[in-house]
Amino acid sequence: MGPLRSKKRRPTFRRLLKTSGMKLENKLKSRQLKQQNVAKKQRKEQKRLRQAMKGAALQMPRPLETYRKRPEDEDEEEEFLESLPSDMMDEEDLKEMTAMAQKASFITRDLSSCGPVHSSKTKNTDVVRSYEKIPRKMAKMEEKEVIQLLPIKDKDRVIPRSIERVKQHQEEEEKEEPAEMPEQEEDDGVPPSYMELTPEEREQFRIQTLNIKKQRIASMASAIISDPLNNMKRVKELRGMMMEADPSVAVSVRKMVMVSLMEVFKDIAPTYRIRPLTSAEKNTKVKKETQQLREFEESLVSQYKFYLEDLEQTIKDWKQKKRKRSQVVSFQSYRSLAEVSVRCLCELLLSMPHFNFHNNIIVVLVPLMNDPLKKVADMCCDAFRKLFQEDRVGRASLATVRVISGLTKSLNYNVRPEMLRTLLSLRIKEVEMKKDLEATVPKAKFMTNKEKKKNLSRMQRKWKKAEEKLEKELLEAEASESKEKKTKLHTETLNIIFLIYFRILKKAQRSVLLPAVLEGLANFAHLINLEFFDDLLNVLQNLIQSGNLTNRESLHCIQTVFTILSGQGDALNIDPLNFYSQLYKILLWLHAGAPNDDIIIVLRCLDAMLTRRRKQVTLQRAMAFFKRLSVLSLHVLPNASIGILAANRATMHSFPKCDFLLDNEIQGSGFYLMELDEPEHCSAQNTALWELHTLQRHFHPVVRRFAGHLSHGAPSDGSAALSMELSRRSPLELFEDYSVKNMTFNPPVASPTSKKKDQFVVGTALLDNRLQKQADSILSDTHMDFTSTCH
Repeated sequence: MGPLRSKKRRPTFRRLLKTSGMKLENKLKSRQLKQQNVAKKQRKEQKRLRQAMKGAALQMPRPLETYRKRPEDEDEEEEFLESLPSDMMDEEDLKEMTAMAQKASFITRDLSSCGPVHSSKTKNTDVVRSYEKIPRKMAKMEEKEVIQLLPIKDKDRVIPRSIERVKQHQEEEEKEEPAEMPEQEEDDGVPPSYMELTPEEREQFRIQTLNIKKQRIASMASAIISDPLNNMKRVKELRGMMMEADPSVAVSVRKMVMVSLMEVFKDIAPTYRIRPLTSAEKNTKVKKETQQLREFEESLVSQYKFYLEDLEQTIKDWKQKKRKRSQVVSFQSYRSLAEVSVRCLCELLLSMPHFNFHNNIIVVLVPLMNDPLKKVADMCCDAFRKLFQEDRVGRASLATVRVISGLTKSLNYNVRPEMLRTLLSLRIKEVEMKKDLEATVPKAKFMTNKEKKKNLSRMQRKWKKAEEKLEKELLEAEASESKEKKTKLHTETLNIIFLIYFRILKKAQRSVLLPAVLEGLANFAHLINLEFFDDLLNVLQNLIQSGNLTNRESLHCIQTVFTILSGQGDALNIDPLNFYSQLYKILLWLHAGAPNDDIIIVLRCLDAMLTRRRKQVTLQRAMAFFKRLSVLSLHVLPNASIGILAANRATMHSFPKCDFLLDNEIQGSGFYLMELDEPEHCSAQNTALWELHTLQRHFHPVVRRFAGHLSHGAPSDGSAALSMELSRRSPLELFEDYSVKNMTFNPPVASPTSKKKDQFVVGTALLDNRLQKQADSILSDTHMDFTSTCH
């Protein structure tokens, strides 16, 4: 039997060729890897060498050991040196000895201050290594510059020519700065050359530097706005100028950069919110234009974020009274920088509510509404008022109200009333009114396919399809929010507002926020839920009866109650007689001068109490209010008189039997009790409206017209009727139209006519002879001292 054959198959020739090729490739790859590793190591060594050279140039060489001499040793050494004869030693020997004494050695070392001599070898090796890292001085190579000359053309080839030119650098030795600098120069950071200038030269130098900076900022900003896709790097450069180090122009340059960046971001920011890309979107391949747009959006969001952080940091430094190490900007200038930062944030809050980081701006600005500096607080309050008025959707309003609620609760309601008064600018009432109007409009319905086939021809169906497609595109282009979403946002906003108001009514009734709360309740009373009506009416009644409220606060309470009762609370069986008595009592205590804003609240209350609830009001009550309002119209400003007379006209139309007051006859028994504060029991039917006769001689023509119209029973036609312009306006509109805030009358009042007398009686001719003698005798006998009455 022969030898056993091996089960391994012999490789074919092709296989051998293939494996040999693979081996060659692997050898080449390994060789390339080795070369790369060697090159990498060389680069690392060169880098370390450069770092060591740089460190050696910066750091001064220090001795290995430092020691201090004891005063006793110094005295002994001096005595020893003096005792030596001077002839024994030359000057060169003395120099050598002093140099050796200065060097740290084992002999001069203070053994008590140092460690053991025979310590571990690692310390010695570390010291040696640190010295080895310092590079040796290399011989400077002359840098050679090659100058290309004209080539020589031969028959066969072109011979290039060049000449080497040696370029010598003349290096100037830098002067060492003194170790001890004066504190003033360190603080100011001003170069000595600038300090040597005169004040005039400094101002000229400052103006020149500022003009250069202005031109640079303007050129960079215009370049960014003209081509934002390719010039986003300039935004970073412009933002870097916010850290201007020149103390002469630092504050001005920083302010200009803040405002310029704000305008740049307002111009280049898109009208949509930029969201971060997902990992799948980043890995997918897109077009070159799409990739460029993505990079632009990413850099825009990052630079905008850094800009907002810089503004916020400026405000924080001012609030926390931090001082920077550089001391380029004085602490007094931080306030002006912070004001510019707040103004920029307010502008971005209003102009870019759709863009990223809008909620972050709200979080920064809401606490500044309560700032002790009035200028900053008013700036923020005005910005949020405009935001509430311009917010159509309600997202920004909801975010702001949430932050305000959290801030008031965290500060235990110790905030400025202006913060809560900004909530009065919310557009919730207007949006709800628009919503009701839109609900009545029939919606446009699209036809189904069956209806189209049944009612339309083929050509008409084609046109109808194109029209419906166009309408859908228009609806999508409008991007209007759905009504349900708006209602949901507004409901949540109102819940937070009422939560703030009810917390203050419950826990802080004596705080300065109570007038703002009552004003807000009066404004949003028609939107309060029915569940809170009973408790709220009891709280308001207790507040009025406590006597701690001012007239304006009491008027707000009354307005809130009657707004509730004239709206959803109409179904409640409540008799608000106490609130009628309170308003009747307050009317005579209203301010008659320039701040007559309380009259606006009175006119609103009268409309809700007498006109809208005329079925629940008795005639005695209506006549009592008619009489007291006529008395009030005598001593208020003309626009207030016009508004009150217009309210009396509406009362006379609602209660025609009030014309009893135009007669002199008495209705029933008793007489009118002017001082009684109960309108039901003052017997107003037994008086007359003599005030109308006085008002017919008023200096204002519109007041005279209204007084004559009411004295004739407020007719709708005839000679005593009002014009269409006056009769169609409400009392509030008339009050605003004829306002005298600008110290001008509308219409202008005619000057009084001058009546000249033929003869003028002067001096003693006015007195009788006997009376004149008596007066002269009294004046001559008595000495009158007017100063004694002053003490």
